[in-house]
Formats: sequence, C-alpha cells, structure tokens
Amino acid sequence: MKQQMSLWQVIEALAEQIPFSKQKVESVLGTQLTETEEGGNDLFQFFESPPLPLADGVVISNIDLRLKRGGGHPGFLVLEVGGVCLRLEQIRKKYTQLSIRELPRGRSLEEETSFSQMLPWGQLSFGFKERNRECLASIAFEPKK
Repeated sequence: MKQQMSLWQVIEALAEQIPFSKQKVESVLGTQLTETEEGGNDLFQFFESPPLPLADGVVISNIDLRLKRGGGHPGFLVLEVGGVCLRLEQIRKKYTQLSIRELPRGRSLEEETSFSQMLPWGQLSFGFKERNRECLASIAFEPKK
C-alpha cells in the first residue's frame, strides 16, 4: 500500500482487481504473498500473507488467495480480520443489502455466520465467528465466474 488505507478502501481497491492474481493483490496491499505449506491442490494454488495493519485500526491477520492453476477462473479471496471490533451495524451502513448466507451448524466456535451482498463483480461476504459473534472475523470475495 502506498499509503495506509482503511478497510473500506481495501475492499474497493481489491474489487477493482478482479480477476485476481497474486501480483495484483500484492500491489494493492503492498505485501508479499507466499504459497501455503499445502501449496493447494491439483486445481488451485493457495497463497497467504503476514499480518497487515490498516489505517482504521483493523488488522488483516491473513490474506487467503486461491487461484486456479491454468487460469480461467477469477480467483477467490478471504481476508481474516481483527484489531478493532467491527460490528454488523457498521457494515450495514456501507452495504445495505446484506442477507444471511451461512449459519453455524454447532460443530465449532470457529464456524461463522455469513452476511452477503451481490455486487456487479460477484458476492461479498462478511463472517462473524461463533467465538465472538459481535466482531467481524472475515471478508470473502467470490467473483462471478
């Protein structure tokens, strides 16, 4: 990042980079992505990052980027977030058409309730873990194929 951005600026800047590539995400965020230990699978490569503090006190604790080997897919991106507690009502001020997409099944405190909104480029989802249901835990970008 040339200058430290807020979470909202990061979301907008990343959405402009669809279809995702390792280089595009690194350029927007000013960080280095490395292939995960698993390296992915036969179809997808998985990349991750070190923590990245943002201007508004939010910390991206990990960037999970998944790219199809051989292309032909826009990629999938998840930002795991922490730092300050962002509540659902704060997110609804920016994304007013959120609806529940996923609910926890009671198997783990790591499961999330996911609120999603369709945007011109695809689906943007905000996840809240059962462990701390008040604070945003993740943001997922699922571009249209």
